[in-house]
Amino acid sequence: MGTARLEAFSDGVMAVIITIMVLEIKVPHGTDLDAITPVVPVFLGYVLSFVYVGIYWNNHHHLLRAAKEVDGKIMWANLALLFFMSLIPVTTLWLGENPRASLPTAFYGAVLLLAASAYYVLQSAIIAHDGSDAELARAVGRDLKGKLSPVAYALGIGFSWIEHWVSIALYVGVAAAWLIPDRRIEKVVTEPASTERPAE
Repeated sequence: MGTARLEAFSDGVMAVIITIMVLEIKVPHGTDLDAITPVVPVFLGYVLSFVYVGIYWNNHHHLLRAAKEVDGKIMWANLALLFFMSLIPVTTLWLGENPRASLPTAFYGAVLLLAASAYYVLQSAIIAHDGSDAELARAVGRDLKGKLSPVAYALGIGFSWIEHWVSIALYVGVAAAWLIPDRRIEKVVTEPASTERPAE
C-alpha cells in the first residue's frame, strides 16, 4: 500500500490542530497595552506549539516519503502519533492560561513526551517493514537527537514541580534543536532522482 493516503490524512489532522490552537487565542478586550497582557502567555504558548506541530509535519513528510510502503502496523503507529498531537491544543491553552502553574506545565511536557515516543514507534515500524539495511534505516542512524528529546521532556516534567522556568527552557530548547535542518532523511528521498543515469 502506498503512502499518499496516509500523508493526506495526516496533513489534514495537523492542519486542524493548528486551526484549533489559533482559534483559542481570544481578541483583547480593550485598546491599550493592559488589554494585551492577559493574551501574551496564550500567544507565546501558541507560537511554541505551532513550531512543534510544524517540526512534526516536516519530519513526518520526509519520513513517509522515504518509506517504501505502509502496512497495518505503520497505520496504527501513525494514528497514535496523531492522537497525542491532537492533545497539544488542550495543553497549550491550559499552560497559556496558567503559565506559572506546575500541573499544566507537566501535562504539556507529558504530551510532548508521548508524541515523541509515538513518532519513534512510527519510525521504528517503517524501518522494521522496509528492513534494517534500507536507506531509511541508514539515514536515521543512531538518531541521537531523537533519543535525547524524550529525556529533555522527562526532565521538564520533573522540573515543573521545582523550577517552572527550567521546564519551559527545556521545551523551548528541544524545539530549537529540531529547527536546525536535519537533512539525513531528505537526502534519502532526493538522492535516487539525482543519481539516476541519463537514458542512453
